[in-house]
Amino acid sequence: MLLISAIVSGLAVGSMYGLIALGFHVTYVVSNTVNFSQGSAMMLGAVLGYTFGIRFGWPLPLAIAMALFLCALFGLVVERTLVRPFAERGSNGWLMATVAGGIVIDNIVLFTFGKEPRGFPSILAQKPIELFGTGVFPLQLVIPAVGIAITVALQLAFNHTRLGKALLAVVQNKDAARLMGINVRAAIAFSFALSTALAGLAGLLIAPLFSVHSDMGTLFGIKAFAVAILGGITSASGVMLAGFLYGLIEATVTAFAGSTYTQIAAFGVVILALAVMPNGLLGRAATKKV
Repeated sequence: MLLISAIVSGLAVGSMYGLIALGFHVTYVVSNTVNFSQGSAMMLGAVLGYTFGIRFGWPLPLAIAMALFLCALFGLVVERTLVRPFAERGSNGWLMATVAGGIVIDNIVLFTFGKEPRGFPSILAQKPIELFGTGVFPLQLVIPAVGIAITVALQLAFNHTRLGKALLAVVQNKDAARLMGINVRAAIAFSFALSTALAGLAGLLIAPLFSVHSDMGTLFGIKAFAVAILGGITSASGVMLAGFLYGLIEATVTAFAGSTYTQIAAFGVVILALAVMPNGLLGRAATKKV
């Protein structure tokens, strides 16, 4: 019973890590940069969803759509103001700039939304169903399904669509991509909008199982980056697989050893795995041109 509950919970939380980590994957394979305010984007999705859907009483589909739109807009702002000015000069200043941007957003939400945790009711997280003799919420089954579906969609889009191939061409050779008629700046901006929308979706999905508050994304963002590296940041399927594994480790350690050892065990496994597989589970070593 306890094991089944831990597995279901671990897959749900792990797929959330995977969704946020897919945002790191998308920006990295397109621009060779990442957005370290992904955790804040996840929090923003949950807070905006709560504000529109619960406080304003909007229909849930409209509240979700508006929350994801604003999360994508946040990604565009991050790319334009915190990443592009540094990346175009060959500077790595975007590393600290995106961290700072996340802190600014966290504090803006703290002052406007408040610091008290809020519950986000959902019909999928009200009445548990029985699965192998244990009760689980339907939402805990929906979240992994959504994570897998988005992973498959990203893989197909990057490998089999014109837009996906154009995005991948940007990181390989920006000058050649421009000569082929690809708007490099627009492609990179789109990747950031997509990445923060994915993080916002993760926040919306997980909010009914946790509580909504201004700093909920901080630790999740750190864990998601660890998941992205563990899975191999160049591989969408590797990233989601790592998310599932990380979530399962967390849940089983918590269930059988207590939460005191959760972070020690989880990050210990990450360190050990990367020592054995430096490129991650399904990542590829970067090719050097000479």
